Amino acid sequence: MNLFNVNLALIGVVTVLAVISPGPDFAIVFRNGLRYGRKMGLATAFGVAGGVVVHITYALLGLSYVVAEYAWVLIAVRYAGAVYLLWLGVSAFLPRKSVEDQAESCADAVYVSFGEAFRNGFLCNALNPKTMLFFVALFTQVVTPGTSLALKLSIGAFISLTHLVWFAFIVFVLTDQRTAKMVARWRKGVEKVVGVCLFGLGAKLALDV
Repeated sequence: MNLFNVNLALIGVVTVLAVISPGPDFAIVFRNGLRYGRKMGLATAFGVAGGVVVHITYALLGLSYVVAEYAWVLIAVRYAGAVYLLWLGVSAFLPRKSVEDQAESCADAVYVSFGEAFRNGFLCNALNPKTMLFFVALFTQVVTPGTSLALKLSIGAFISLTHLVWFAFIVFVLTDQRTAKMVARWRKGVEKVVGVCLFGLGAKLALDV
């Protein structure tokens, strides 16, 4: 196996391991799937995949060099991401209208829009400096200047689709009828636990040196 194929295999393995590792993306997809149902969970998964496209775009445009050379860019993204995660964590404890209350008022049982759920996933990923560092490392160390644009786009599509497939799988498992029955009794408690996790991730992001 030549060095080129080794690099492609490395990209695949590293991407899969990075995607399945629990983190902010997993937490927000889990929360929205649990709270709002399958459709909004999938919207969040699409948002995460969309956030990946942002990282791919600046990497392809050569802006990964700017990110690597100017520390303040990462610092700004880090604090913006931290604030967003803190807000998501706090929101788990804010009062909200339940599905039952909305059903009684003849409102739709889905009480968040597709766009809002998509935005949750998109911002969670796009404002994650660790994801940014992942792409900086990938496109400056593994993908060489001689790599064709078509291959770069293929690599980017693979990474984005890997995110989408994994988190869509999580949503389908979470919203399966049997799973839903198992978690229904503890749904509110689980939401709060996830909220605490999101808040903790935000705090850790803000305090990391």
